[in-house]
Amino acid sequence: MVHARAGSPAEPGDLVDVAKLVTAYYTLHPDPAEPGQRVAFGTSGHRGSSLDTAFNEDHIAATTQAICEYRATRGTTGPLFLGADTHALSEPATATALEVLAANGVQVLLDSAGGWTPTPAVSHAIITHNRTHPRTAADGIVVTPSHNPPRDGGFKYNPPNGGPAGSDTTGWIQDRANQLIRDGLTAVRRTPYARALTADTTGHHDYLTHYVDDLPAVLDLNAVRAAGVRIGADPLGGASLAYWQRIAETHRIDLTVVNPLADPTWRFMTLDWDGRIRMDCSSPYAMASLIARRDQYQIATGNDADADRHGIVTPDAGLMNPNHYLAVAIDYLYRHRLDWSLTAGIGKTLVSSSMIDRVAEELKRTLVEVPVGFKWFVDGLTDGTVAFGGEESAGASFLRRDGEAWTTDKDGILLALLAA
Repeated sequence: MVHARAGSPAEPGDLVDVAKLVTAYYTLHPDPAEPGQRVAFGTSGHRGSSLDTAFNEDHIAATTQAICEYRATRGTTGPLFLGADTHALSEPATATALEVLAANGVQVLLDSAGGWTPTPAVSHAIITHNRTHPRTAADGIVVTPSHNPPRDGGFKYNPPNGGPAGSDTTGWIQDRANQLIRDGLTAVRRTPYARALTADTTGHHDYLTHYVDDLPAVLDLNAVRAAGVRIGADPLGGASLAYWQRIAETHRIDLTVVNPLADPTWRFMTLDWDGRIRMDCSSPYAMASLIARRDQYQIATGNDADADRHGIVTPDAGLMNPNHYLAVAIDYLYRHRLDWSLTAGIGKTLVSSSMIDRVAEELKRTLVEVPVGFKWFVDGLTDGTVAFGGEESAGASFLRRDGEAWTTDKDGILLALLAA
């Protein structure tokens, strides 16, 4: 049932108390006997709220220690790319993770400008590094609950393939983290934050520049500039904010950042279908303010907090159905990417529209249907047997123009720019 205020601006009573949220992160400790208070990796990492004792310092310390141990068992000796979004719990969780990573001697690469890092920028960094340094494979952590409400936190691991970790990996990490918590965190190695920041193993990476400057390898932005497409991009208060500003400057396209604000309460959002603040760019309720301005731009786009999802708004249709846009994107790309393999399939989740099946049939391409979760596309995007992977929840990525992997995690910035 749709809430009476869905699509209306948030009011003071809708906002999370950030101080209370962060205090709960440090002061509440999970009870291992309570299932809802254990580390639990879903389709994309561990998520929960500190207020529910489901995302607290103990969870992150234990999970990070488990990741350190896991990467050691797999011989992952390269750097770990550490990124985070704009949720209030992301900053303290990042600090906790760095303390544990430094104590374990893991080389960590933080954002060089101290900014937020979209999920696709982390995936892009991992893949780029591993393409040129195969003997010292890198992996990554993204601290994000994606589009979930401001009270939530999230923590996900991306192994050296750059995409969401598979079930075997997340199961191992989850089980080890819960064991560490049951044992009172005695086996968790940790160093004070100030020391971790200045540790020899802590370095920096310019995620923003590397990602934005490399975009012409995957998209023809000259065509967008030449056509003078008027674009409005709404980061929805998320990690893509600086990226959209830089994209406009670097590639000289007619792009306006519609909402240049970031606030951990997300007070500028309109309420989602259930009356909660949720940065779901596929929801007409959460995107109501951008839809209201649709006549100002030829293409308007939105991203969730970690920019792994996309929402496309047009003057005539408003917010496009995600499945409709995926079908159009697939049809366009497979007809225009001449350097893609003729045998590369089209990836979709089982619950995505059968309209994509029809497009695949018309293109005479193999349809690769997978369960829900982007992790199922990682291998195909890595070896080129799948050139496009998309899911019903407005998440997708595709190959570079030369047929090599761009990201193996969802890239909402990429799909938003493709619309232009």
